[in-house]
Amino acid sequence: MSREQRGPNEKLGTVLALAGISNAGLARRVNDLGAQRGLTLRYDKTSVARWVSKGMVPQGAAPHLIAAAIGQKLGRPVPLHEIGLADADPAPEVGLAFPRDVGAAVKSATELYRLDLAGRRAGSGGIWQSLAGSFAVSAYATPASRWLITPADSSVARDATADEPRELVHPAEGADGANSGQPLKVGHSDVVKLREAAEDARRWDSKYGGGDWRSSMVPECLRVEAAPLLLGSYSDEVGRSLFGASAELTRLAGWMAFDTGQQEAAQRYYIQALRLARAAADVPLGGYVLASMSLQATYRGFGDEGVDLAQAALERNRGLATARTMSFFRLVEARAHARANDAQAAGAALRAAEGWLERARDGDNDPSWLGFYGYDRFAADAAECYRDLKAPRQVRRFTEQALSRPTEEFVRSHGLRLVVSAVAELESGNLDAACEQGTRALEVAGRISSARTTEYVKDLLHRLEPYGDEPRVVELRERARPLLMAPA
Repeated sequence: MSREQRGPNEKLGTVLALAGISNAGLARRVNDLGAQRGLTLRYDKTSVARWVSKGMVPQGAAPHLIAAAIGQKLGRPVPLHEIGLADADPAPEVGLAFPRDVGAAVKSATELYRLDLAGRRAGSGGIWQSLAGSFAVSAYATPASRWLITPADSSVARDATADEPRELVHPAEGADGANSGQPLKVGHSDVVKLREAAEDARRWDSKYGGGDWRSSMVPECLRVEAAPLLLGSYSDEVGRSLFGASAELTRLAGWMAFDTGQQEAAQRYYIQALRLARAAADVPLGGYVLASMSLQATYRGFGDEGVDLAQAALERNRGLATARTMSFFRLVEARAHARANDAQAAGAALRAAEGWLERARDGDNDPSWLGFYGYDRFAADAAECYRDLKAPRQVRRFTEQALSRPTEEFVRSHGLRLVVSAVAELESGNLDAACEQGTRALEVAGRISSARTTEYVKDLLHRLEPYGDEPRVVELRERARPLLMAPA
């Protein structure tokens, strides 16, 4: 459905001409972006003509999909006012800012936490569905550059006064909001609870996927637990710890959104996590957030930008981070180089990552969030690098190493490794082995909730299409049907 504006939408027509997109082309792009978010849209060139010549304003998510479609072609974000659709239901810019001021940073983060709850209450994807397709890798440019320039704030002490508005109520205050006029005094015990929540969430995410109901409690924890603490009173020492714990939880929320295919939500969480890490003066944690941004950019096909983000993480951590941490950052850089099809740079980064890992010692003061990383994870990502570089022999070698370790704690990773192994077997001409590994991967995928794992399986099935009449492939495709038909 659409509603009418006054006269033609000349802004939209001008930007379409600038982007070189035809009416039919825009309709196709909008429909495709909608399909990625589970929306069935049937716009055509006539629909677009009405938007331009008659000033019709499409309803729901369509204006934001139009902006995203044009932005993808132009290679930059396109705000609604630039295409004459500012009167559409607004898509909030919440979570995209990287404020210089600490107080503004608290406001930016807590607004994002509230937004997620509003989205869940709205149903059917909520606000994130209206932002479908709005991921823009260029949105990472300002946060990365500001973090590189100033990776730590000078002071984060906060004195909340009783007359400040208390928009969020801490659970201890009761459901009726009693005592909400009193500022919350934050202590180390409050921070410990947040860190314990982050540790639990990491474990559930690794074992059951970002879409598991236990993992989905992280945004609620941010809203109910972290936000009131951030808005309370604390010393500089307590504040640093609080910002660090909140940054860990926020990064986890982003990682889980990424794993479930909510790229636009993940991007906002990552940006706020990086800002909170800066307030915590935790440079390695900030590097970890940048590495997560890099992996997302790489996964979305932006290899060059992925390299930039990984190298930003490396640059500020020289002489600060542990050997194991530096190894992981170099590994993430290798993933981005491989996606950008730079075999030489990818190989150099992999060798550096392995060298740093060899220097790591059990007594090193590694951060708790790095507990997942060891030789098996190094081998798994090296295999994916060589998959992107189309070197199946190397993929097989590293995948064998990656699959040699126990996997009970990291179930999702095991499933991803099995799919990569299946692809390597297929490219080596071993159809039977490829189907066998694919079957094992499906067994794992059925136990977790991860859109990313499903996408890996889809990629394998696509590669098997030339062998579609083979009984083994037919059987594998049938086994995969329930997974592919499950709601996102």
